[in-house]
Amino acid sequence: MRASQTSRRTFLKRAGACALAPYFVPHTALGISTQCAPSERINLAVIGLKKMGGAHVRNLLGFEDVQVVAVCDVRRDLREATRGSVEQYYAARHKAGTYRGCDSYNEYERVLEREDLDAVVIAVPDHWHALIAIAACRAGKDVYCEKPLSRTVGEARAMVRAAQRYGTVFQTGSQQRSSWEFRRACELVRNGYIGQVKTVHVEVGPVSQEVYLPAEPIPPGFDYERWLGPAPWAPYNRLRVGSYYDDGWRRIRDYSGGKMTDWGAHHFDIVQWGLGMDESGPVEIIPPPRRQRTEPIPRIIEGTGVSQLDPSWGLSYGYANEVEVIKDGRNGVLFVGTEGRIEVNRGHLRTWPESLRDHRLGPNDMHLYRSSNHCQNWLECIRTRRRPICDAEIGCRSATVCHLGAIALWLDRTIRWDPVAERIVGDEYAARWLDRPMRAPYRL
Repeated sequence: MRASQTSRRTFLKRAGACALAPYFVPHTALGISTQCAPSERINLAVIGLKKMGGAHVRNLLGFEDVQVVAVCDVRRDLREATRGSVEQYYAARHKAGTYRGCDSYNEYERVLEREDLDAVVIAVPDHWHALIAIAACRAGKDVYCEKPLSRTVGEARAMVRAAQRYGTVFQTGSQQRSSWEFRRACELVRNGYIGQVKTVHVEVGPVSQEVYLPAEPIPPGFDYERWLGPAPWAPYNRLRVGSYYDDGWRRIRDYSGGKMTDWGAHHFDIVQWGLGMDESGPVEIIPPPRRQRTEPIPRIIEGTGVSQLDPSWGLSYGYANEVEVIKDGRNGVLFVGTEGRIEVNRGHLRTWPESLRDHRLGPNDMHLYRSSNHCQNWLECIRTRRRPICDAEIGCRSATVCHLGAIALWLDRTIRWDPVAERIVGDEYAARWLDRPMRAPYRL
């Protein structure tokens, strides 16, 4: 880490908001008015600006103690428009008339070279997550990486190792952990208020597939070669990269596990949290017969007798809980126990019995990590150097559940998993799917 980064990080570690006079730079020196001195702000860059990336930029602009100093995307028109919006916002907020303080980049490497940069938000397609996140850790930047954490199990574990080695404050973007209804549901489950958990019903979408699309002209200003990056070469097609409203790349196996890893990274993450499995995972994954697989119907089950579970598929957790994911029209999570049920989704919490919803936890009950804002939790942890609510290890374990389900469906066979050694047991061919080679010259 460079000396200038060390001094800044030492400050962030020791300071609250706007403290320590030796680091103070008068606001008038830059001609702007703000509640937090420039030297005390967290300087951020957002890498990947479509959809979630754009949403992150808009969200970050609302934090007085944060400065968006760089944006990065392979689409020239998008990055320039975003840069202009950032500068226009800061100029209006600080009543400075004009503002020039946000740079735009095509290459993330140039972003990470900046010595004034503290942290990055990564919102690129899944096949780029590991490369950029690991490079950011090595450069001494803290990281917020969108979910799913990675394209493969191997990439996810490499990201965890990098975060641990470089002391990175790393937040995975599975933001449901920072919503009260999900925390409340998991606390009630973890404290035994619905008795012994028998099943957990979850809604997820289909797995990705091999897709072949004809070549189309590459739009001006779009660095398609850079967009492909470590993925296998394929001709440009607008359906491959996706429109603004439709991430077509999620349907393609070269870049993603599909909705299995997209929504799965949200809902399986809550299953892991509710079952207390944040540092472990399933031991067996059972796919349904192909004739019954119009869409992947996940099912997580525990114990023996797994041959009776058709047409669903299962991830057996190796203890007394059976976790079943079924296609029932809900996009949420339903915990079913011997003494009650809890249904939770974004903005929705329902319990059986109804009185359980408002039951107050006692002082001897387990109280889970409390966060009301996922991004703010990360920013606070950058200052305190504490562990965020959904760090790289948690993101890795939840993504692993999703990837194992995808592998079982792609190969159409049961997968046995050792969550301690993190390896597929007794199936050398399936084990090769835990990671994938990267196109030269890219490598972790």
